[in-house]
Amino acid sequence: IQLTLGDVFSLGFGPFRWVCTSGDPLDLEKSDKIAAEVIREQLSENPSPEEAGNLSDNLRWIEEAGRNQMVVGSQARILYSNQAGRARIALAFNKAIASGHISAPIVLSRDHHDVSGTDSPFRETSNITDGSMWCADMAVQNVIGGALRGATYVSIHNGGGVGWGEVMNGGFGMLLDGSDDAGEKARSMLNWDVSNGVNRRAWDGHPLAKEAIRKTQERVPGYDLTVCNETDPELLKTL
Repeated sequence: IQLTLGDVFSLGFGPFRWVCTSGDPLDLEKSDKIAAEVIREQLSENPSPEEAGNLSDNLRWIEEAGRNQMVVGSQARILYSNQAGRARIALAFNKAIASGHISAPIVLSRDHHDVSGTDSPFRETSNITDGSMWCADMAVQNVIGGALRGATYVSIHNGGGVGWGEVMNGGFGMLLDGSDDAGEKARSMLNWDVSNGVNRRAWDGHPLAKEAIRKTQERVPGYDLTVCNETDPELLKTL
């Protein structure tokens, strides 16, 4: 986990989800194409090699999801996406709903197994080695921050893959109805929902997370985040 998902989460990539409330497979197909176009745009913007690898994999996934008949029940999709991708996909969905290209609202969510919503010291946060891996503060902050930034609903719950008492999870749902208000809430909430976890990993000193959060602050207006300051180990020896 430390060698694989730790790096993926530090880049801000994780399982983003959406459900087409119309129940129409055509709406899901349209949403797949919108998400794929956003990823192509990201690939054209000179991403780092690590980002490009994840984006390329995710593009292949979303392009082939429909033909592989991944739907069971609801017309829903899951896609690994980073902070910038989630916000851009959400705004593109909202615009498509407003224009009638997609026939009904979409509900956004994500898995608990994600960048920011989980305090799980034996899995998702096992690569955080500053001691905070044993705290449940990130999931709680994620839920409170998501509620304040416009999530339609939030949840805080226990369990989730590794067993009761071993993890705390924070979740959300967000309704996109094509309104300007929904778009602004999505922009604000999704940027927070991911950067919360990326910045925690940056505080731990993870190089990919430090670079990802630097780019976030450049990209998102008003984001002035507290970043870690590394101390020279030799200096500590003199104390």
